[in-house]
Amino acid sequence: DRREALTRNTALFHSLMTEAGVDLRPGTHPITPVMFPGEDGARTAAAVADAMLADGIYVIAFSYPVVPQGKARIRVQLSAAHSEDDVRRCVDAFVRARAKVG
Repeated sequence: DRREALTRNTALFHSLMTEAGVDLRPGTHPITPVMFPGEDGARTAAAVADAMLADGIYVIAFSYPVVPQGKARIRVQLSAAHSEDDVRRCVDAFVRARAKVG
């Protein structure tokens, strides 16, 4: 049951984020990198993560030297314990944070 719940949560997250036009690293793993490529990617990823924390969603931004230069990301770790509402709330927070940061 937990594995099925995790698969559902991961698929829902990927689907909703893709619909919102968010750049995800390809794959179906529950640890999902949300990509912020380019020269300003590290600053943008950090600002989005900060905005999400202020919105009650804890995510971590990673940038160089942890990941390659120009390939900053926020890693979202989905769980079977998350509800569908939790997943939707996370996606909504990403959308709001991205709009706030610009």
